Amino acid sequence: MGVNIYLIIIIAILGGGYLLELIVESLNLRYASPDLPDEYVGFYDNERYRKSHHYLRENTYFGLITSGISTFAIVLFILLGGFNYIDRFGRSFGFGDTITGLIFAGTITLLSELLRIPASAYHTFIIEEKYGFNKTTVKTFVLDVIKSWILAGLIGGSLFWGILWFFGKFGAVAWFYSWCAVTIFQIFMLFIAPVVIMPLFNKYVPLENGELKSAIENYAEAEDFKMKGLFKMDGSKRSTKANAFFTGFGRFRRIVLFDTLIANHTVDELVAVLAHEMGHYKKKHILKQILISIIHTGLMFFILSLFINNSQLFMAFRMEEISIYASFVFFGFLYVPISIVISIAGNILSRKYEYEADAYAVSTLGKPEVMISALKKLSVENLSNLTPHPLKVFLEYSHPPVIDRIKAIRRSAR
Repeated sequence: MGVNIYLIIIIAILGGGYLLELIVESLNLRYASPDLPDEYVGFYDNERYRKSHHYLRENTYFGLITSGISTFAIVLFILLGGFNYIDRFGRSFGFGDTITGLIFAGTITLLSELLRIPASAYHTFIIEEKYGFNKTTVKTFVLDVIKSWILAGLIGGSLFWGILWFFGKFGAVAWFYSWCAVTIFQIFMLFIAPVVIMPLFNKYVPLENGELKSAIENYAEAEDFKMKGLFKMDGSKRSTKANAFFTGFGRFRRIVLFDTLIANHTVDELVAVLAHEMGHYKKKHILKQILISIIHTGLMFFILSLFINNSQLFMAFRMEEISIYASFVFFGFLYVPISIVISIAGNILSRKYEYEADAYAVSTLGKPEVMISALKKLSVENLSNLTPHPLKVFLEYSHPPVIDRIKAIRRSAR
C-alpha cells in the first residue's frame, strides 16, 4: 500500500501547528520586558508586575504541555484507527446514516470533552487560584460542564442533524442549503442567547438606580443610543477578572457590566468602557463581523462539499466505510490552515475596530485620560502581558496591546 498524501498533509498540519505555537510562545516569553513600561510607572507596583510575568510564564508552559499532549494523542488516535473504532460503535446500533452520524460525532465530542476537563480543572483550581483570580466552586464547575454538554447535545446535535439531512438529500447543492440554514440559525441565536442561554450560566440583574446608571443613560441619550437593558452580571461567581460587553439585537440587546468591573472602577471609567462598546455599534463593527462570518461559513461549506466521501481521505484515517458524517470531521483537519489565515485576517480587522471604538469613546466623552485609566486598571487587575511579541499579536490578538491603544488614544485626543 502506497503512502497516503492526505495522511502526510494532516500530520504536517498538526505537527506544524504545534511547532508554530512553540516558536511563537517562546518568542513571547523572551520578549516580555522585565522592566516596567514608562507608561505604568507609579501605576503598577513592581511586585505585581513581576507577578504578571510569573502568570504569563505559567500559563504559557501549561498551554504548551496540554497542546503537545493533545497533538500527540490525535496523531496516535489517527494512526491506530481510532475513528474507525468509533464508527463501528456507531454502526453497531443499526440506525440510519443520520442517527449513526450523530452517535459518531457525539462520541468524538464526548471523548474530547473528557480529555479537556482535567486540564480545565487544573487551570481553574490551580493556576487561576494561585494568582487570586478563581472564584469558581467545584459545584459551579461541574454544573457548567453539565449545562454545556446538554446545550451542545440539543443545539449542536440538532444543527448537525439538519446539515446531514441536507447533504444526504440535495447532493451537490447541499452546501448552499446548509449555509443558508446555519446563517438563519446564527442570526436566531443572536436574539435568543442573551435571554435564554446566557442566564443559564450567570445571573443578570438590572443595574440599580444611582449615579452610575444615570451617567450611562445620560451618555446614551446624548449619543442617541436606544438602550433596551442595562444589566449587572455576577462575574465574581467564577473569577475576579473584569469585563463589559454588548449582546443581542433589537429588543433583546443588552449592555452588561461585570460586578467585578463596577467594584474596581470609577463612574467616569465605567462610562468610558461603555462608550467604547457603544462605539462598536455606532461604527457598525458588529454587523460587519457578522457579515464576514456568514461569508466565511459559506466558503467553508463550499470547500467541504469538494471533500465529501473522498476515499483517499478516509484511507488516511484508517476507515473501513465511507460516510457523509465522517467527511465533516475529517475535513476539519484539512481546513485548519485556511481557518488560521482567516483568523489572522479577522484579528487584523478586529484590532482596527478596537482603535476606532477607542477613538469614538474619546471623541464623544472628551476624557482621554479617563479612558486610559480604565485600560490601565483592567490590564493591572487581569495581570495582562504589557509587552507581547509582535508575531504573537499578529497571529492571535483580537485587541491591540494596551500600550499601543494608550498611544493611539493620546494621538487622537490632540
